[in-house]
Amino acid sequence: MKAASIFVGLIGAAAAASISDQGHPNFHKRDACSGNTATDRQTWCDYDLSTNYYDEVPDTGVTREYYFNIEEVTVAPDGYSRTAMAVNGSIPGPTIIADWGDYVVVHVTNSLSSAKNGSSIHFHGIRQNYTNPNDGVVSITQCPTAPGQTTTYTWRATQYGTTWWHSHIGLQAYEGVFGGLLINGPASENYDEDKGVLFLNDWSHQTADELYESAQVNGPPTLDNGLINGTNVYGDDGASNQTGYRFNTSFTAGTSYRFRLVNAAIDTHFKFSIDNHTLTVMAMDLVPIVPYTTTVLSIGIGERYDIVVSADQSSVADNFWMRAIPQEACSDNDSTDNIKGIVYYGDSASTPTTTGYSYTDSCDDEDISDLVPYLSQSASSPYYNSSEPVTLGTNSDNLFRWKLNGTSMQIYWDNPTLLQIYNNETTFTNYSGVVELPEANKWSYIVIETALTVPHPIHLHGHDFYILAQGTGTYDSSDIGTLTNPPRRDVAMLPGTGYLVVAFKTDNPGAWLMHCHIGWHTEEGFAIQFLEQYDEARALIDYDTLNSTCEAWDAYVEESSVEQEDDGI
Repeated sequence: MKAASIFVGLIGAAAAASISDQGHPNFHKRDACSGNTATDRQTWCDYDLSTNYYDEVPDTGVTREYYFNIEEVTVAPDGYSRTAMAVNGSIPGPTIIADWGDYVVVHVTNSLSSAKNGSSIHFHGIRQNYTNPNDGVVSITQCPTAPGQTTTYTWRATQYGTTWWHSHIGLQAYEGVFGGLLINGPASENYDEDKGVLFLNDWSHQTADELYESAQVNGPPTLDNGLINGTNVYGDDGASNQTGYRFNTSFTAGTSYRFRLVNAAIDTHFKFSIDNHTLTVMAMDLVPIVPYTTTVLSIGIGERYDIVVSADQSSVADNFWMRAIPQEACSDNDSTDNIKGIVYYGDSASTPTTTGYSYTDSCDDEDISDLVPYLSQSASSPYYNSSEPVTLGTNSDNLFRWKLNGTSMQIYWDNPTLLQIYNNETTFTNYSGVVELPEANKWSYIVIETALTVPHPIHLHGHDFYILAQGTGTYDSSDIGTLTNPPRRDVAMLPGTGYLVVAFKTDNPGAWLMHCHIGWHTEEGFAIQFLEQYDEARALIDYDTLNSTCEAWDAYVEESSVEQEDDGI
């Protein structure tokens, strides 16, 4: 098995042709690009922020190839030892780095023991234009990758910015199977240095699978701690029993830095800040926005924000706290005030004495008026308009199950949606959550409402969605604001006792999952799937690859007597 590696080279014309145009009738190829500099981040050689990346992309002719190995490990990210899962031996796993327009190939080998289940890798926020089988969602786009087997994913970086990859089976993402995904391209704010992906995680001294047993009965558990880029202390500063160490990063006065924030938590909405420093926000998810400034940034589970921080506070102090604060309005954590890193000026870090900014504890998104996409796009009137009320109940075993529109998703590892489509099945079970969207290039509106006080981060695969309305109280159609350049992203918060209205265009054939990104809720059935353009989606399926993965999984199940005990995703 190869270690973490990357191969960059020109791919042959025949290989490139198979995925370069991606079946899109308006997809255009352009010449390759060499990048930008600190003073012209808005450009990318012959491209800039005004380039409509939904329709055109640089034709770099470059492939980035990675080898991932998923294995069990013993880790102590906050000094407390426990079992976990890792990719290539690290948590977070390797960062995939590509340029806008590159091809990306990721070979994922499952080296988990036979006592564990299968695996997969999902590339969160990557639209997978005409490459739906590479979305990495078990029970929908593939069977699980069995232990000892390898699955290869191939897709094109048609977007640019910051996202992450993670396992999409059970709770593996929260056991450590995740990492960064960085696609270089233009940016709406200049900066000097790129600090890379910065992960915010919650963490427990028990495994997520162990906690899920109680979560189904008693509701979400209180988590022990949180991590910044995979590390933190456990216990108060100065205490003799404090363990672990804090993330720290150095600043040079007069330099501006880009941070790529990712909330990869299982159940925690964070507010992020750096004492005394102002954050310039320039992208949400993989969508560049008109920059705005804030001192405290609200970031929901699965969301990403690209920020620029100017190192302009060296006259105040040498060391400053970087804070990731769990919001108690929607989660419980024993280390609410102690998930911190250190930003330091000078040669080394020491314990800061700085004071944090004031904030209101809430799980709301950033103000919708601040989230203005730089590339203006507009929605149109819908041909599909669905109301999806969120409810919570229990199943026949008296375990919690979430429902969208009266359905708690239940699908099966050994019979993914794409396999059913390939076999020309047109009738789906009531519990599969399938919503069929047969027509191309039409607008779908999804109204998600809840009378419960619990907020939810809603994530859609295969698309950016347009946020048409978001608020508390009872939804009314008059709550929809302008259709001209509303916020676009792939995760947004459904407020407690409120509503979220999103829209997307049916321009990407496939089976696409929409779900709550709270780990417990995904496991408990909080999901639906959109089957978009059935015939076109079927034509994209590589049956030999799909079938071989399923055959290997079936053989493993028969040999190891594996039983599915969750909703399938």
